[in-house]
Amino acid sequence: MLSPVAAFAAPYAALVMDARTGEVLHSRNADTRLHPASLTKMMTLYIAFQAIQRGEITLDTEVRISSKAASEPPSKLGLQAGQTIKLRFLLRAAAVKSANDAATAIGEAISGSEEAFATRMNRTAAAMGMTNTTFRNAHGLTENGHLSTARDMSVLGRHVIYDFPQYYNLFSRRTADAGIRQVSHTNTRFLNSYTGADGIKTGFTNAAGFNLTASAQRGQERIIATVFGGTSTAQRNARMTELMDMGFNRAPAVATLQRPDIPATTGTEQVAMAGNARPTTQNGSGKTVRVTGRVSEALRPAMRPAPEVPVALAVNTTSIEDALAEAIQVSSAPAAQPMAPAPEVVTRISTSGGRHWGVNVGRFNSRYQAEKVLIQVALNEMSTLEGAVRRVTQRSGGFDANFMGLTREGADLACRRLQARNQTCFMLGSEG
Repeated sequence: MLSPVAAFAAPYAALVMDARTGEVLHSRNADTRLHPASLTKMMTLYIAFQAIQRGEITLDTEVRISSKAASEPPSKLGLQAGQTIKLRFLLRAAAVKSANDAATAIGEAISGSEEAFATRMNRTAAAMGMTNTTFRNAHGLTENGHLSTARDMSVLGRHVIYDFPQYYNLFSRRTADAGIRQVSHTNTRFLNSYTGADGIKTGFTNAAGFNLTASAQRGQERIIATVFGGTSTAQRNARMTELMDMGFNRAPAVATLQRPDIPATTGTEQVAMAGNARPTTQNGSGKTVRVTGRVSEALRPAMRPAPEVPVALAVNTTSIEDALAEAIQVSSAPAAQPMAPAPEVVTRISTSGGRHWGVNVGRFNSRYQAEKVLIQVALNEMSTLEGAVRRVTQRSGGFDANFMGLTREGADLACRRLQARNQTCFMLGSEG
């Protein structure tokens, strides 16, 4: 094994990007293929989020840990071969602690083996335009041919932020419950010291040096920067501060948001989406088994909503219980003329002007609970949800509490703010 001194010889590379537009504001050796280390886990987690969205796996899928995953070197969660653990805990461990055993387990759960998962990682990277990246594993430990660039890692970070805003908060959690223990963030120092920093991923190996892809938002501006080859955590963070400051100084105060194109679905992902197929993984005996777990309707892209039944609430409502009572009283009133029962009740008239995005803030056992939470959330987050439609939708598993009639940017911002207060929230896609 190389000595720690070898880290000081790792090549330096950097790139600074305006996250809103993808414009490069600064680069140095940005296309040099280097060891990404645990920046790799951004792709591992991206594919996990993608698989959840497409119904291939769920957050509550019980993943059986293989001997390969359990034997990965530190940093690790401490998983044991043969044990089972929910996917959600593996995601937290990989994002927050940068656990290598968790990353391998994620890859095996989704694709059946780490080799197959690496193939999917490379397909996804190619679809994103990461032209100088080749993945060999899910964790980023040094392996022949496992290489990337500062530019490609910045592109990947941008996709994580804009393609899955409902999960992005994982990358800024200082601590997280990883099922078998609490874990602490590997990037706490930078997150705490740099104003506006909210992610995204650190990495270190002797071959790579100290790497970091970071993002920060100030007002309407968001900057992404990547550093390869730092000589220490402190030196890397100091350099990242300089790069971020440079980015905010060079970026225009106002820019039109140009979201990256979502990577096209190809190969086995199409099969999984079409048949809602379950991935396979290896159990402790080496036999291939089917991963279990019911696909949650709430995790799938939103479908076109059922017809609305508009019911107005007083705008100046201050009491949650009073507002809820009014909503129930009005929504239960007899219809003016016979009509088929509507599966949804809108508890506020939309002023959204044709906006077709929304957010879900949970699924509940009763309509009353869903409406109560909608009113509570609306009162707590008036600035971003003003004018949104509060809609309760009955599903087979309960009643979904949704806010509809938002722009994509508005839904994105609302979820970020709600998630920062530990409120469950994920975006519902465009209706048309």
